[in-house]
This record gives sequence, structure tokens and C-alpha cells, in this order.
Amino acid sequence: MSRISVRGFAVASATAVTAVGSVVGVASGSTAVPNDAEATASDATLLADIPAGQQAHVQTASLTQQADAQAIQADASAKKDAEEAARKAAADTAIAKKAAAEKAAKEAKERADAKEKASRSSAGDFPIQSSYSTAEIQAMARQMVPSGQFQCFSYIVDHESSWNYHAVNASSGAYGLFQALPASKYSSAGSDWQTNPATQIKWGLNYMNSRYGSPCEAQSFWAANHWY
Repeated sequence: MSRISVRGFAVASATAVTAVGSVVGVASGSTAVPNDAEATASDATLLADIPAGQQAHVQTASLTQQADAQAIQADASAKKDAEEAARKAAADTAIAKKAAAEKAAKEAKERADAKEKASRSSAGDFPIQSSYSTAEIQAMARQMVPSGQFQCFSYIVDHESSWNYHAVNASSGAYGLFQALPASKYSSAGSDWQTNPATQIKWGLNYMNSRYGSPCEAQSFWAANHWY
């Protein structure tokens, strides 16, 4: 292959065609022969000098280069498509997660609102009176406290205030059925905590459930420590 290159192969092919055209012109009687006929014939001779196997090798190398270029282009296109698909999938996932989080937050708020509403109604379903007897206060508590927890609940109220919703500890200032300290803690259950025992009961039940898990767990702690 020392006498030919891929470019030379292309030139030789083209000049061979030109040489054939020149011969046809002579055969038709034309006396004008192009000046480059000898050069064309010389180029054709260069092609003829290349063994047939090497000519095939040159053609194969050219086709291989074309195939490699096409493969590189295809790989780049496939990579671009894959990156675009990954970006789209990530965006879709982010949108779905955001929607799920917003839905969960909305549902949690609705549950909290419903719980708060139910809690408020439990203390507001009783008629407002200027004063309440012990029996009336205990009747309120029985309606608000689960039946299986009432005895434990009652045990603590008995020991803290004897069911006197106006009871005040002279030394500490603890107030009401559960001797809350400070007394203003009751306000988390309602603004009428000083005059409505139902509001105090709601606060006391929430306190026992949140701090101890239940009134009976609160009673166990009180029995062991004489405070809760």
C-alpha cells in the first residue's frame, strides 16, 4: 500500500472513468484528445498496481470509519435521550412527593381540627349554671371520661380537691378540681375555666392522658408519690 491512500483510491477511480470517456471520443472520430488523458491513464495504472486484497482493505477501512462515526453519534444521541428521561422522571417524582406531602399535611390538619372541635364540644355540651353540686360535677365527668377509667380519674380528684372546682391551695395557689399550678393552665381547655367545671375536667383528662397515658396510669403514679 505504499503507492496509494484512501484519497488516491478515490482519484484513481474517478480518472479511470475519464480515461474511458477519452477512448470513446477517439472511436467516434474525434481528433481532439484531452491533454490530461495521459495523467488519467497514469492514475488508473496506480490503482491497477494495488493488489486486489489491499484494495478491499482500503474500502473496508473507509466503511469501518463511517460505522464508527455513526456509532459515536448514536451513543451521544442515546445518552442525551437517557439524561432527558432521567430529568423528567426526577421532576415527576418531586412533583408527586410534594403533592403527597401537601395531602398528608392537609389530612393531619383536618384530623387535628376535628379532634379539637370534639374536645371543645365535650366541655360545652352542659348547660351553664351559676354553681354546680358535687353530684353534677361527677355526672359531667362520667360523660367525658371513659367508663373503664372513671374510678381512677375520680380517685385523683377526690384526693386533690374533693370535687370542689373552686378549691384553692393557700400556700401554693394551686386551683380547681386538679389543683393546677399555675391556675391559668386550665385556660388551654377554655376561657371559662374558673366558672365551668366541665372545662376543668377536660383539661384534667387531657393532662392525665398526655403525661401518663391514662387516668389509671396517673392514679398509680399518684398513689406512689402523692402528687402527679
